[in-house]
Amino acid sequence: MRHLISPLDFSVEELDRLLKLANDIEKNPKKYSEACKGKKLATLFYEPSTRTRLSFEAAMLNLGGNVLGFSEATSSSASKGESVADTIQIISCYADIVAMRHPKEGAALVAANNSSIPVINAGDGGHQHPTQTLTDLLTIQSLKGRLDNITIGLCGDLKFGRTVHSLISALLRYENVKFILISPTELKVPKYILENIEAAGAEYKEVTKLEDVIGSLDLLYMTRVQRERFFNEEDYIRLKDSFILDKKKMKLAKDDMLVLHPLPRVNEISVEVDKDPRAVYFKQAQYGVYVRMALILTLLEVEVC
Repeated sequence: MRHLISPLDFSVEELDRLLKLANDIEKNPKKYSEACKGKKLATLFYEPSTRTRLSFEAAMLNLGGNVLGFSEATSSSASKGESVADTIQIISCYADIVAMRHPKEGAALVAANNSSIPVINAGDGGHQHPTQTLTDLLTIQSLKGRLDNITIGLCGDLKFGRTVHSLISALLRYENVKFILISPTELKVPKYILENIEAAGAEYKEVTKLEDVIGSLDLLYMTRVQRERFFNEEDYIRLKDSFILDKKKMKLAKDDMLVLHPLPRVNEISVEVDKDPRAVYFKQAQYGVYVRMALILTLLEVEVC
């Protein structure tokens, strides 16, 4: 039995098989429509979620399985003081696999250590969000045809963004990936992430203006510059427009550059960019269903001929 707690829990070879399976699911959905008939997925969401929770539910339903669970802690026995360890042992009696989101870092690992069924980390505080990373990798590979030999710009809140940290860690395992880190000085990538990049021998550059580097990018991964991260309103107002993607900045980009975003978006991508064929963040959300279908099949060890 295996769990997915960190995006690095799978080797590069295992990731390759998972992404190939997701591609086949996209092309042949009917082939997998009853692959999990009789199986149950429990979605244990201790904090709000739209895309992640619904994409897990859609994934299991697309596989012919069933879904049970809760969408907030107040509707579970956690509101009575029940521990994660106790909850997961009970849920193990009801379901075949679990997807869990929790505000505390490390909660998914606690669940995995006390579970008799596979546990998928659907986000634990600011720590990890491995299925978003799998979604990002599938999107890049499907639309670019490769995960190596790319220059990726990561823009916005690079200090607190768990999706950014996980994606960098995952891409460091592929050859010739160059990172352009675009953020306000206040929201730069943490030092330990830079140390990981350096240890892997990858190239990176830190800049504070998107328009200065957008023309060199193969991929642009946008995140929100969060007002609440600044000590004063003046600094936020001074910096925020530098990190909003609009049609003017898109004119500086390559014709085949792709724009990704883990969503939800607030104002960091102008709605006018949505019609640009290079904007693939809504398609990225659809890839999230395919990769979660592939992950469920993999962890349940279901083979489809």
